[in-house]
Amino acid sequence: RETLAGFSFSGDTTWQKELEASFPYEETKDQERATQEVKLDMEGPKPMDRLICGDVGYGKTEVAVRAAFKAIMDGKQVALLVPTTILAQQHLRTFKERLATFPLNIEMLSRFKPPREQRKIILGLKQGVIDLVIGTHRLIQKDIEFKDLGLVIIDEEQRFGVAHKEKLKKLRKNVDVLTLTATPIPRTFYMSLLEVRDMSNIDTPPEERLSIITYLEEYSDKIVREAIERELERGGQVYFLHNRVETIENKARHLQNLIPSAKIGIVHGQLPTLLLERTMLEFMEGAYNLLVCTTIIENGLDLPNVNTIIISEAEKLGLAQAYQLRGRVGRSNRQAYAYLLYSPLRSLSLKAEERLLALREFTELGSGFRLAKRDLEIRGAGNLLGREQSGFVSQVGFELYCQLLSQAIKELKGKEERVIPEPTLELSCSAYIPQSYILDSQQKILYYKKMAGVETEDEIKELKDELEDRYGSLPEVVSNLLRIVYLKILAKRAGIKSMKSKGDKVVVKFLSDSPALTKEVGSLNSPQGLSALEEICRGSIY
Repeated sequence: RETLAGFSFSGDTTWQKELEASFPYEETKDQERATQEVKLDMEGPKPMDRLICGDVGYGKTEVAVRAAFKAIMDGKQVALLVPTTILAQQHLRTFKERLATFPLNIEMLSRFKPPREQRKIILGLKQGVIDLVIGTHRLIQKDIEFKDLGLVIIDEEQRFGVAHKEKLKKLRKNVDVLTLTATPIPRTFYMSLLEVRDMSNIDTPPEERLSIITYLEEYSDKIVREAIERELERGGQVYFLHNRVETIENKARHLQNLIPSAKIGIVHGQLPTLLLERTMLEFMEGAYNLLVCTTIIENGLDLPNVNTIIISEAEKLGLAQAYQLRGRVGRSNRQAYAYLLYSPLRSLSLKAEERLLALREFTELGSGFRLAKRDLEIRGAGNLLGREQSGFVSQVGFELYCQLLSQAIKELKGKEERVIPEPTLELSCSAYIPQSYILDSQQKILYYKKMAGVETEDEIKELKDELEDRYGSLPEVVSNLLRIVYLKILAKRAGIKSMKSKGDKVVVKFLSDSPALTKEVGSLNSPQGLSALEEICRGSIY
């Protein structure tokens, strides 16, 4: 795509400026920057492939509205792909409200539309009379044809498979693509880090927004009752997530016995469409104050009065999904609470425990980006060339492939960088991660990789703090390992080619023509020996 010629959109029209001036809220700096980056991509000669990463309620949709309008102003059609009908309906309302003063034809397409209406919309897309279509997976069926598609927007990207997204892109290989997500899946995130895809972050929260207080507990009726009663006492509403359709009614009866005063509604994906919509509408209007639901609420609900969510069997949810569910609350200036409850009789797998601990750790506003980084660590990068969106790639040469890919992309983008060779350190020093400190071999490999990628003193400090937080005080051999990582950073700055210990002495060779240096440093298994090496590097820098 980097080498393909795309459509270069025109600069902003008068109508574009009018639309942006009509935004009822004050834009954040991140929002302004993301909008500008999208516009520059669209006006450029290459097809856009940009990821907008920002928490729920941070203004990603407004960026999409402006991008869609810009495309339509140049006579192009826009397709907005969403994972659920509920989210499609919410987007339809938002786009129609924002674009109400302009003569545009906006439609929604899903499998729940009557066949006659579907046929009419499909014909409108083919003839070009529909400017913007918002749809679910129905948009990527074989019978969908566009007269002149210019922009594809994919919302909640983590809910779609690679095959779905690629099928839509194949409608036009040079189509601009804008992807919106709070927590990108590992494959997408890694591709963004490699610059295979461009990424914009929206980190600034709306004014008066509070972070969600998150509890990680073993399930008990006592916790559930207290959490629900606390929220109902302040006039709020509660989501209780029970992700089993076959037992959801039993769970609702159990909760009714537990909290007799609660007015309970039930929603799940197998309900008839009209009943589902009516129940959600009644919940929005306050007829119910406790909604027992499945993950159907994950996308598209913006209810400021719902400020407690209780997730049972939280260990079964993926990290991005659990984060997205937690984001269903806290949409106002009231304090919100999330209870992640795991099954009392089931021992957690290591990965499930890591996911839940990550959710408890990343509670501050705008944590989606850092949570995606943790998800990448837990699940791996997936297959960049195939369909897997997570998983550790075991083929020999994967890291080299990524380096070559990154280098090739930088060359295509006209970026040249001076590569400083990594110094070689051959030191007689016990430095490793012992089995007694980190038992799991995959975790151990992960930390070795982290150490190999460290480039600054701050990153070493963060890594040290993380190890101590998760595994306790550092053994001497792990401290030595971190000091050698630091030593390598200093050596690289000093232009050192290699450091090799011989007994109590060390021989230092430089990249320049300077003569080799031989110094007596003593035993490298002592702090004094490593300190002496650090002083040699510092002396060479200055």
